[in-house]
This record gives sequence, C-alpha cells and structure tokens, in this order.
Amino acid sequence: MKIINTITDMQAWSHACQKAKQSITFVPTMGNLHEGHLALVDCAKEQADKVVVSIYVNPTQFGENEDFDKYPRTEQQDLEKLQQKQVDVVFMPDSAEMYPPSKAVDCIALPDYTKELEGQARPDHFCGVATIVKKLFDAVQPEHAIFGEKDFQQCMVVKNMVVEYGLNIGIHIAPIVRDGDGLAKSSRNQYLTSAQRKVAPTLYQSLRDARQKILTGTLSYSEIESQSIEFINKNSFEVDYFVIRDATTLGAPGAKNRVILVAAKLGIPRLLDNLRVD
Repeated sequence: MKIINTITDMQAWSHACQKAKQSITFVPTMGNLHEGHLALVDCAKEQADKVVVSIYVNPTQFGENEDFDKYPRTEQQDLEKLQQKQVDVVFMPDSAEMYPPSKAVDCIALPDYTKELEGQARPDHFCGVATIVKKLFDAVQPEHAIFGEKDFQQCMVVKNMVVEYGLNIGIHIAPIVRDGDGLAKSSRNQYLTSAQRKVAPTLYQSLRDARQKILTGTLSYSEIESQSIEFINKNSFEVDYFVIRDATTLGAPGAKNRVILVAAKLGIPRLLDNLRVD
C-alpha cells in the first residue's frame, strides 16, 4: 500500500494507471474509519482495478461551533485497516496542499435543495463538501467514486456537481451499514454515553414505523412527520428535522420514489439517518 501526500504525486500515479489501462475507484473519507467506511472500500474493489482512499479532515465543511478541532484523528489505526483491505493508495494531503494560501477558495454553485435540511442546519457545509470533493477528484482522477447513502443529501450534491462539471466519473452509492440494533454506523457514535447508546436505535425505529404508516396510507405525510418527531423527542432526542421527500429532487413527495430523512441530537452527538420507502 502506497501513501501519497501531494496532488502532483497523486496525479502522476493515476496517469501511470491510465497509461497501463488500469481503472481507479476512489473512496473519500475524513478518517476515523469504521465498518461503514470499510464497506465502501469493499464496494470500490468491485468497480475497478485499483482503489484509492483519501484521509483528509476538510475544514471548509465545518461551521462555527462544530467539531473540526475535536474530530478524531486516528491515522495509524486507519492505515492498518486499509492495509488489511489491500487498498492500493492512501491519499493523505494536508490543508496547505488542498487549500494553498496563494489561491482563493471559490465555492461551487449548488442547487436550491442544499439550502434546507442539512443546508439549513449547517449553512456552509455543502459548499465545503462540493469544493473538496471536486479538488480530490482532480487529484485522484478516478473512473468511479463510492459514497455512503447515510449522507443522502450529500450524495445528491456530489451527483449534481459531477453533472455540472461534465466529469466522467461514475458515482456509486453504497447502502447504509448498521449495527445489529439498527443504528447507522457513524464516527459520531463514539461520543454517545452508554445510556444514550441504548436509546440511539430509536432513530431507525422511527424511520421504519413511518415507512409502514406511509405504505398503509391512512395518514397524511404531515401527520406521520409530526407523530415521528413526537416519538423521537420523547426518547431523549432533540429533532432537527424529520421529513418525507421525493428521493430524486428532495421536493414534495408523490406516491412513489420517496425517502424519509431525519437528523436529531442525542446529547452532544448529532445523528443522521434515512430510509427509502419505495
């Protein structure tokens, strides 16, 4: 496994692969790897000849009063896990490499749906995500890239950016990886106390209950959303949003192609989850 720290060296490696007609799949991460990340690596190995994983904690996607400084850096453990997965390259740039002081940072234009849900809760988040993903794509130059469906709205932003810039990169969305009790794998789960961890699966339970109510068809979407928020809040959470939306546009839902999205704080950690209805 090769570790690369500069964009120039990363591009040179990718060009050598292209010259040898070897395809590349890319998995961008911020490190602190768990089973969910490693599942993305497994998906990546099915798509191409070579797998590149990045480890870079991107400051521009963190807002004020968020946990950038406290975000866990576990580089040695991450490298050991990726070595076991037989990853070809780990791209580990620093911020001076990704955001040179001599160059201004231009925010990539974003669609309107980024102004709500996660975009409303974290106003600069998607600008930072789109910007760093484009920079990483330019460095790695992959044919494919893998993202996790837990960050549903983020996946939509990346797909949109690829279309807007005419990038010839296949975006593959991997299913959410869950613990046995349904809690979606997340780096932020480690911040949960033992008591909070016991109630955390309530979030997934609320999604499943809401999905069943939708399929039964006796309640309106707004009634289901209100009941779900009440249920979650009664279980020690503070809900940011619980919404039923069209899975393609994030607009008002119709009778098909629906997704349920939720974000809620459980103490300090803010947990995300979603569930497709159909």
